[in-house]
Amino acid sequence: MPALLSLRNVSKSYINGDLATAVLHDVSLDIAAGEFVAIIGQSGSGKSTLMNILGCLDQPTGGEYRIDDEPVSRLHGDALAALRRKTFGFVFQSYNLIATATARENVEVPAIYSGMSARARHERAERLLHSLKLGDRLDHRPSQLSGGQQQRVSIARALMNGGRVILADEPTGALDSASGNDVMALLRSMNDKGHTIIVVTHSRSIAEQADRLIEIHDGRIVSDRRQKKQGSVVRPLLSQLSAVEGSAAIADMSEAVKMALRSLRANLFRTILTLLGIIIGVCSVVAMLAIGTGVQESILNRITAMGSNLLIVHPNMANFRGNIDNASATLVSADADAMLAIPNVAFAVPEMQKAVTIRRGGIDYRTTANGIVPQFTAAKSWQVLRGEFLNQQDVDSYAPVAALGQTVAKALFTEGENPIGQYVLVDQVPFQVIGIMTEKGAGTGISDQDDVVLVPLTTGSVRLFGEHNVRSITVQVRDSAALEATEQAIQKLLDERHKRQDTQVTNMSSVRETFANTFAMMKLFLGSVAAISLLVGGIGIMNIMLVSVSERTREIGVRMATGARRRDILWQFIIETMVVSIVGGVMGIACGIGIGLLAHLGGLPVSFTPGPIVLALACSFLTGLLFGLLPAHKASHLHPAVALSSD
Repeated sequence: MPALLSLRNVSKSYINGDLATAVLHDVSLDIAAGEFVAIIGQSGSGKSTLMNILGCLDQPTGGEYRIDDEPVSRLHGDALAALRRKTFGFVFQSYNLIATATARENVEVPAIYSGMSARARHERAERLLHSLKLGDRLDHRPSQLSGGQQQRVSIARALMNGGRVILADEPTGALDSASGNDVMALLRSMNDKGHTIIVVTHSRSIAEQADRLIEIHDGRIVSDRRQKKQGSVVRPLLSQLSAVEGSAAIADMSEAVKMALRSLRANLFRTILTLLGIIIGVCSVVAMLAIGTGVQESILNRITAMGSNLLIVHPNMANFRGNIDNASATLVSADADAMLAIPNVAFAVPEMQKAVTIRRGGIDYRTTANGIVPQFTAAKSWQVLRGEFLNQQDVDSYAPVAALGQTVAKALFTEGENPIGQYVLVDQVPFQVIGIMTEKGAGTGISDQDDVVLVPLTTGSVRLFGEHNVRSITVQVRDSAALEATEQAIQKLLDERHKRQDTQVTNMSSVRETFANTFAMMKLFLGSVAAISLLVGGIGIMNIMLVSVSERTREIGVRMATGARRRDILWQFIIETMVVSIVGGVMGIACGIGIGLLAHLGGLPVSFTPGPIVLALACSFLTGLLFGLLPAHKASHLHPAVALSSD
């Protein structure tokens, strides 16, 4: 009969540095389709190397190997994987089942790489296991099966894609005699159905059960004899099953994800430790940016609420070397009156300030007194909650009246009394409370804007501050388009009045822009710190996956033997790292939102926006992709025969 497998003068040497070790010497051999062949030899005789070459797990260093008269030397990478997938089925002495997969999932492995649909491979795997009397063990893992049962699962896996040629390496070596006889009977029945069976063994009693016995010694065939006359061979269904071939990658991406989850679940504690790095990094990104955005929006909203058409006039501190008292002497309330003559000025509000002690009954409270005019509420966008605000008559008559901020009111009226109409002492001067302001909150700094008592400018000047100079003047313009021109006009007016440039005018729009730029830099800094955490988490993932590749080298070899391409192995490990990263990213986002909510309950302004959340998830995804490449590349470039022989 024509040869299915043909070797001509095949040799194989392993090179270690300058030392070459020859394992096979000029081996010539033909095996016809449908034969039952046993290759026997002692340990180190080269029989396993010969099996690896026959199964395309290794390639000879010399000579020629043909399958169906096609030279194998022309094939590389994916072509060899396709040949293993379509032609060969492997049965190993140590079974080489994937420990984390069930019996059915182990059997399905070759069909995943051949592109068989999920439903079809489920049905075929179940049929094969039922035929091998393992129908009640479909969902059992290898650790739950006996040695004989594990070997039958291995045989079912070899038959999954048709198994035109079954290569059995010491298939009974790890079994008791009864289980070994069962396995040999199965191999005989498979041969009767048309499968070509090649058994590699060191046991002569096992080899004697084959139709043809080839003996190898020191890398050379020393005997090749037929023990039985070979009859006609029929190969039903084999061509149909071998023809099943799907896409160039793993047919079902969800299957790759399932394999990744199964592997991660097998080392749950290590997976949790790996997840922590990503969780901390993503949580930091989400929480820090949410709090930073919240603080930014809170402050910018307050600046905006004051109006974009405001100008703040204050002494030029650079001229007074930080001496606030001397600086304040440059502005007077008459400057504010003079500004009203400028056409675009709607109003000008002078302010005076001083730290005071306010007393009611037995309660003393340290706060700030502001001397202001009625237009103050419009300039600061601050309304009265109860009572009324100061009016022009109060200013003109030097009235001893006051409006309290919420913080001061709560500190003095602890029993919930109505403050309106009550008297308080401000630095021993009695003032009647006529109004309570709405809550304003924190200012542009860390100060509490509600911690203030507001009094008429004239009254404060005479009875509290002891001076006529003001600390600042807030100017509102009618037309925002002419804001810069008005700013220049005010500066010119003050320079002429004071005979020197001892004041400066601040545009609130520029203040807002400055704050926005500052917070943008702060958010960038916070994001960078969080990104470092994510980077550390990514390095942790890479280290763990490199360890995983080392631990699962034999599994990788089994997958390659059953037809996995390099890119299948590459994608499997990349997907594993991406699953870790995405799961860690989702958990990190949830953790970050939780921390943000706790911070909000604690009084910090927090703002969650889609941008940082999407950014954090994208970063975790890219982290998995980038840091998974090295372990995945290492796994995909393992040599099948070397991987299978690893401990």
